[in-house]
Amino acid sequence: MKTFEGSMTALATPFRDGRLDEDAYRALIERQAAGGTSGIVPMGTTGEAATMAPEERWRAVRVAVEASRGRMRVMGGAGSFSTQETVESVKHVREAGADAALIVTPYYNKPTQAGLVEHFRAIARAHPGFPLIAYNVPGRTGVDMLPEAVAKLADLPEVVALKEATGSLPRAVDLVEACGERLSLLSGDDFTVLPFIACGGKGVISVSSNVAPRMMADLVAAARAGNLAEARALQVKMNSLHKLLFAESNPIPVKWALHLMGVFGPEIRLPLTPLSEPHASRLREELVRLNLR
Repeated sequence: MKTFEGSMTALATPFRDGRLDEDAYRALIERQAAGGTSGIVPMGTTGEAATMAPEERWRAVRVAVEASRGRMRVMGGAGSFSTQETVESVKHVREAGADAALIVTPYYNKPTQAGLVEHFRAIARAHPGFPLIAYNVPGRTGVDMLPEAVAKLADLPEVVALKEATGSLPRAVDLVEACGERLSLLSGDDFTVLPFIACGGKGVISVSSNVAPRMMADLVAAARAGNLAEARALQVKMNSLHKLLFAESNPIPVKWALHLMGVFGPEIRLPLTPLSEPHASRLREELVRLNLR
C-alpha cells in the first residue's frame, strides 16, 4: 500500500462562467507541487463537490491526476450519505487514476457506530486493494466516528488513513492508542497541526495550504522532525491566517484569498456567496503581512 502523510491540501475549485476553470486548476496544482505539498485532495468540502454534477467531479479528479504528474498523491473525494453511491463514486475516482479515495462519514442520516463500520466495510469489499482514507468531521456531517469504530476500520487493509477534523487533542491521543500503529492519522484542523503531530499524527489535509503551501509544508516537516521551536513559530505565524480562512463557511474565505492572490477568479456556487466585509479587508491585510500578495 502507498503511504499518505505529510502536508496535503484540500483543493479549492476554480470556476469560470459556471464551469471548472481547468487552466486555473492546473496552475493551483502547480503551485502546490512547487510549495512542497505531498498530496492533494480534489472534490472534498473545500472543492465545493456538493454543488457539482458527477461528471464535473470526475473531470476535476482526472485533471488533478494529470496535473500532479506523479509528484503528489491524489486522493479524490468520493463520500456521500449513501453506501451504494459511495461505492460507485470510488469506482470513478479509481478510473480517473487517483491514488486513493477520501470517504467522509455519511452525513444527514446519522448512522450508528456499527453502521459507520459496515459502511466502510462494504466500500472496502467492493474495491479490494484500493486505498481508502476515512474522514471524520462531525461539524459537517452530524455524526462523530469514535476511536472504537476507527479501530475496527483498522482491521480493513484498504483503510490506510484517517483524516480527523474534531480538533480535539484528547481524541488524537485516543486514536493513536487505538490504531496509530496501523493507520496514518492526519489532522483535518489547521489550528492544531503541531500538537496533533506531537501526539502521533503523520500530517495534515489542510485548507490554508491552498494559500500558503510552503509555509504549511515547512510546519509539518519541522513538527515531524521534532524541530519544535521552528514548528511552534510557524504554527503561531499562521494562526491569524487560519482564523480568517474560517471566518465564514469554508471555502468562502479561501477562494476569496486565492482571488486576491491572482490565482483564479472570485466565482463561487450558490448557496455560498463571496466573502463579506470586514473579513475581506482583514484577509487582504493578512496576505500582505505574510508576503502572499
